[in-house]
Amino acid sequence: MSTGPAAPGAVPPSGVPLELRGRELGLGADGSRRGVVMAIVNRTNDSFYAPARLPDDAAALDAAHRAWEAGAEILDVGGVRAGVGPEVDEAEEIRRVVPFVARVREAVPGLMVSVDTWRAGVAREAIAAGADLVNDTWAGADPHLVEVAGEAGVGVVCSHTGGATPRTDPHRVAYPLPADAPVGSDPRDGVLLDVVATLRREAARAVECGVPPASVLVDPTHDFGKNTWHSLHLLRRTQAIAGLGYPLLMALSRKDFVGETLGLPPADRLEGTLAATAVAAWLGARVFRAHDVAATRRVLDLVAVVRDEAAPAQVLRGLA
Repeated sequence: MSTGPAAPGAVPPSGVPLELRGRELGLGADGSRRGVVMAIVNRTNDSFYAPARLPDDAAALDAAHRAWEAGAEILDVGGVRAGVGPEVDEAEEIRRVVPFVARVREAVPGLMVSVDTWRAGVAREAIAAGADLVNDTWAGADPHLVEVAGEAGVGVVCSHTGGATPRTDPHRVAYPLPADAPVGSDPRDGVLLDVVATLRREAARAVECGVPPASVLVDPTHDFGKNTWHSLHLLRRTQAIAGLGYPLLMALSRKDFVGETLGLPPADRLEGTLAATAVAAWLGARVFRAHDVAATRRVLDLVAVVRDEAAPAQVLRGLA
């Protein structure tokens, strides 16, 4: 695996296409490929970013419609705050998520639906209600979850948390270089090597369990089990993670590593998020989990044109 930068002037390799239920996402009518936006709807009242808190059914469904109109192709529905917070048992998570998945499937049929859960029982119920993807942000904490996805033939997100358990915050985590690392290796690559090894192993198991390879997403999972230095290094090493050969998901939106880098609270992290998004898209990431759908869609469209993978919407300057 190469972890170095591309040759000067070279465009990094394109990200691997994503398919869910046999449908390729990010594919334009002209055959062009662009990044895929995964919009966020949290069926909670305590998510870290207040505008994503949508426990009310009507407001959440309106958000799904608006996400589709703004260019999202996937809606990620979560029922439990990722970080530390009040206990939410499986029955309550199902109550928050599953009926809503069914409503989105009926009301916005073109929108693929993802469920953000680490619990196999929640995943099973959500798939029965119409979910197309299981976003396991806690790296197989429930080993049966990927089996549920494989049995149903839906997609799954394989993530990396460095061994952190669900709903815990990192504390002085470290990723030293392995003893067999080549002499002269960048010591910061310890986290990259751990991420790549974990995602390779998890993705292979997902395929063994029956998930189609083009529906296996890999996610380095910024902030989860990592400090800000780790997350920044993984961003600059996006190309190495994309080299695993699976669609690469980046969940960067308004995260703490963006906020700590700029010294800003979640409400003021849009520009930093979009900058990180552009970097990751240029380096081969395919799917972007985003709070700000329209802005993210525009960034990905521009990057696709600069990468010469899509054409501009119009070219009139100097010709009229």
